Amino acid sequence: MSTSSTSGAPTVASEPSQRDRARVDGPGAEEVRPPRRTPRRRRSATVAGYLFLLPWFLGLFTLVLGPMAASAYLSFTEYDLFTDAQWVGLGNYTEILTDDEDFRQSVGVTFTYVLVSVPLRLIVALSLAIVMNRAMRGMTFYRSVLYLPSLLGGSVGIAVLWRQLFGREGTVNDLLGLVGIQGPNWIADPDYSLMTIIVLAVWQFGSPMIIFLAGLRNIPADLIEAAYVDGAGALRRFFSITLPLLTPIVFFNLVMQTIVAFQAFTPSFIISNGTGGPVGSTLFYTLYLYQRAFTEFEMGYASALAWILVAIIAMFTAVAFLSSKRWVFYADGGR
Repeated sequence: MSTSSTSGAPTVASEPSQRDRARVDGPGAEEVRPPRRTPRRRRSATVAGYLFLLPWFLGLFTLVLGPMAASAYLSFTEYDLFTDAQWVGLGNYTEILTDDEDFRQSVGVTFTYVLVSVPLRLIVALSLAIVMNRAMRGMTFYRSVLYLPSLLGGSVGIAVLWRQLFGREGTVNDLLGLVGIQGPNWIADPDYSLMTIIVLAVWQFGSPMIIFLAGLRNIPADLIEAAYVDGAGALRRFFSITLPLLTPIVFFNLVMQTIVAFQAFTPSFIISNGTGGPVGSTLFYTLYLYQRAFTEFEMGYASALAWILVAIIAMFTAVAFLSSKRWVFYADGGR
């Protein structure tokens, strides 16, 4: 194509580039693709990615998989930290499951603790989340205050304070004395000692409460308003709309809180002075495992106990997942 310059001399215009044609021709033009990376650049990017992941891999193999493999091996041995491990095969597991009365006691105490504390904690957490979901002045402050027990409840200091509150001369009995009731020594009485630890567990409702609150915020307000217009009361709206839409959150909290409850250790250790008393009423599974490992130095036996606990938690988790198909409802209509 020829054009005339201002001086009148004919010139030849350069062919427009591919990018220029794309700009001129508009949306129908061929899209300009960036240059492909060379194999060397791809390898460099891959190596850089693995270098960034290296700290995580080191932690995984040295702090997780390595100790797990060592514990699995020691569970088939007799080992006391001071002599070489002696292979005993399934001897530790056989003794635990057939001859260990303390094992049965710890399983019973732990199951009671889990089956009572987890539902109560979830009920309290959901109830307070519903209250916190309302528009009120100072709600941020109230939420922070209610979440605080979850930050402090697992500490040694709170466990010591709990032992003082429920002692014979503790604050709880002082309050009961104001109304003419003489309270027992909650910690020393086997009929009440486990209950005090359950109360402490229920008091740590902050974490599931926050998760429930997030779930409540995601429930469409149109559904609640439509049910209200149709004359549904508060309980009907809760059981017909709110609770079914919250079942995925309930399921998540149930699984997580069950795992946490099986691993409870600090309250039992502090309140019972590490003995699991009185009369084994607070002998949690983890406390019994600790006693066999660090009091009697039976590391092989304690490792077997640890793997049995892993199996118990896996069993409860599997039951929760299998049963969820019947009662957990998702927004897309699936289960």
